[in-house]
Amino acid sequence: MSDDVIIQVCDGLDMLNEDNSIPRNIRRGAEEIKTVLLKESDPLDVRVSTATSRLDELANDPNIPLHGRTLIWNIMSRLEELA
Repeated sequence: MSDDVIIQVCDGLDMLNEDNSIPRNIRRGAEEIKTVLLKESDPLDVRVSTATSRLDELANDPNIPLHGRTLIWNIMSRLEELA
C-alpha cells in the first residue's frame, strides 16, 4: 500500500520536474523531495513529514503557475494517506 502511494507521488514529482513552464527552483525542489521520499534508511513518517513540509513551501512560491500548485496539492493529499 505505502509503496504504491510513494510510487504515485514520485510520478507526480517527475511530472513537476519535467514541466518547463514550472520555475527551475521548484523543479529542483521536486527532485530533492523525491530523493527524500526514496531514502529508505529514514523512517517513513519522517520522510513523509519532510516531504509535506517542503511541498508546502513550494506551493506557496509566488512564481508557481496555477497548474503546478494544483499538482503539488494533489501530491500532498496522496502523502497524507501515509501519515
